[in-house]
Amino acid sequence: MSQVRTIVGLDIGTTKISAIIAEVDQDSEIPRLVGLGMVPSDGLKRGVVVDLEKTVRAISKAVSDAELMAGINIDSLIAGISGEHIRSINSHGVIAVSRNDNEISDSDVERVVDAARAVAIPADREIVHVLPQEFVIDEQSGIKVPIGMSGVRLEAEVHIVTAASTAVRNIYRAIGKCEKEVEALVLEALASSYAILTEDEQELGVAVIDIGGSTTNIAVYFDGSIRHTSTVPLGGKNVTNDIAIGLRTPVDQAEEIKLEYGAALTSMVDAGEMISVPGVGSRAARDISRNVLASIIGPRMEEILSMAYREVKKSNFPETLAAGIVITGGGSLLPGAIEMTEQIFDMPVKIGKPTGFDGLVELAQSPIHATGIGLIHYGLRHGDEVARSGKTRGVLKKIEKWFNEHF
Repeated sequence: MSQVRTIVGLDIGTTKISAIIAEVDQDSEIPRLVGLGMVPSDGLKRGVVVDLEKTVRAISKAVSDAELMAGINIDSLIAGISGEHIRSINSHGVIAVSRNDNEISDSDVERVVDAARAVAIPADREIVHVLPQEFVIDEQSGIKVPIGMSGVRLEAEVHIVTAASTAVRNIYRAIGKCEKEVEALVLEALASSYAILTEDEQELGVAVIDIGGSTTNIAVYFDGSIRHTSTVPLGGKNVTNDIAIGLRTPVDQAEEIKLEYGAALTSMVDAGEMISVPGVGSRAARDISRNVLASIIGPRMEEILSMAYREVKKSNFPETLAAGIVITGGGSLLPGAIEMTEQIFDMPVKIGKPTGFDGLVELAQSPIHATGIGLIHYGLRHGDEVARSGKTRGVLKKIEKWFNEHF
């Protein structure tokens, strides 16, 4: 009888927190979604925990809803991290191959990656990921898997992602208060890519733009590896706030209006179509043209996408993105988002919907679940690494607990 493994992804967003539970049969290796819980989030600001108790309540509710749907209790999960505190750099490492016969082993790869990660980072930051891009053996570049090959000198090009230590600790603390263990912390832009990109897209060159609640996450791939990651401190919530101010209506009503009638381009709406806008307090509702609504949404969406364009240009790969742009997240569902992105980037654009899973397909096919399902794929692909990091953190927690009890 084949063994079934449970993987849980927790997407901690500014507007929503969602927990997705998947079961993976060893024989099929395709995750089957069995539980999904999603609740509004109001304890975070731009991806960072600002109210611990509210965040704990939201995480607890999302996880318990997913557990109830799945009919199982979970002990640990893989959590996403985002926010404008995220920084990334590319680094280079070099070592001499250790074996006498010059065959490159696992330990050589570990040593060269460690050499590449030995960069000076501020004391208030910590490394979240060290992602190998390619290896160079005796000046022969473009090697993806060097193990078993022969060489004297091994080099590695890696992408290092760092985050503010306080932001990381607060995520661990919030999840710990829900009595769950964190198996791994994963950059949300990276997680989304796992759910929506094909290997061909990563080879040809592609940029993922994940338009979330109050941040927009960007990841650029080329030649099969991640080359650049960054965050823009604007998202769908900013569009909602603009509507609330422009139409003088409560924020929750502005969100409903955006979802039902919003568009990023005025050319996509009928100027003659009128919509009812509820007033603030006891003020009467009034009618406005959909054209007016689109003219409020358009400039903010243009600002978000223009900032994303500048970040993609920083990657030094804008001309080589043959697979174009993939937009995902809640903001990508706004009518006209594809057309506006095409205008700004002058590249083909598509909406990235999560794929590669069975089970609750209709519930989880939306771009708003790209990160959650991406976390599942990350756990599936990096199972051994996740297990090791989870055990290491578990040992450290036990040492910390013993130290606190005795000193």
